Amino acid sequence: MAAPMQRSMLKLLRSTSTGLKRSFCVSNRVTASSFSVPSKNYSTEPHYSKYGGRTTVTALTGDGVGPELLSYVQEVFRNAGVPVDFEELEINGSTTDENTLRSALLSVQRNGIALKGNIESKFDEPGFRSMNVELRTKLELFASVVWCKSIPGVYTRHKGLDIIMIRENTEGEYSNLEYEIVPGCIENLKIITEAKSTKIAKYAFEFAKTHGRKKVTAIHKANIMKLGDGLFLDSCRKVASQYPDIAFNDMIVDNASMQMVSKPHQFDVLVMPNLYGNILSNITAGLVGGSGVVSGMNIGDDYAVFEMGTRSSGRSLKGKNIANPTGMLLASCDMLDYIGYNSHAGLIRDSVMKVMSEDKVQTPDLGGQATTLEVVQAIIEDIKPKTSS
Repeated sequence: MAAPMQRSMLKLLRSTSTGLKRSFCVSNRVTASSFSVPSKNYSTEPHYSKYGGRTTVTALTGDGVGPELLSYVQEVFRNAGVPVDFEELEINGSTTDENTLRSALLSVQRNGIALKGNIESKFDEPGFRSMNVELRTKLELFASVVWCKSIPGVYTRHKGLDIIMIRENTEGEYSNLEYEIVPGCIENLKIITEAKSTKIAKYAFEFAKTHGRKKVTAIHKANIMKLGDGLFLDSCRKVASQYPDIAFNDMIVDNASMQMVSKPHQFDVLVMPNLYGNILSNITAGLVGGSGVVSGMNIGDDYAVFEMGTRSSGRSLKGKNIANPTGMLLASCDMLDYIGYNSHAGLIRDSVMKVMSEDKVQTPDLGGQATTLEVVQAIIEDIKPKTSS
């Protein structure tokens, strides 16, 4: 997977970490609570493969900087003594072999969990089907969760943001049902069902309840799409009536986009159909530092796939050693929380936050001058005193 430069970086990382104790105890020097970064709870039951006290996770490499960021996650896990083994599959936007795609699906189904680099979707080939969409629909990953939270030490226009974006992940405009009726006329079908609208609304309210949130906002365009978005909004309202302790309101998507960049503090938990969720999640990620610092998760009844919070593959950063590893490392921590390795997740999350917020070891996207390798080395060095024999 790694190019020669990547292999040399990993070799350097390993040489700086020689003798690191594998077991650990959490240091009282920095804690996750000091940065108010909670572990995440889920309303679906984790399903994963565990052998001999270790858990096997599928690693899907993706495009751009995905392969190198996944390699750094594995290096941090190795140094933190995380009992996880990775079954790595090279899959990206150029993968067309059906056997490779089938192998990726079977691997996730076998292991139950995946950590994924972003896979590019080609938009200039009409017959090309997005592998991101294929994974979400085939594995029935109905909920996308992107938690956008301001990070101390990261300069942004708005401070103190803490917004949870929950998106229906399997239907809507992403149903891949479009046809050329006659030359020059395309019909694109948007599918909204009561069952899936109700399911994502229920998930959003349960997520809000579990995490002590006060309000859920449904995003829609029911003033124009009265049947489709009207059904989604009606489903959300029915579910909201079952949670009297959580405030509920709704907002039209174009107004919500403006409100998000002008008055984002009004939002708590947002629940949205597929396309609106994708757009607003990217807007909100930009408010807290951009694609390099936000994690994302795709949750289903049986499987879960963790990745960065936005769909940028970082193609222009590939091989330059300047990509921000924070988003992928935080996604890996979310994954560890999901499978019950909360102490390991807290250990790594603490170090990531300290290096970025206190030590100010930051990549160029955050205004710093550190390389990817320097950030990862600093995180590993911070983990060392938190471990003991």
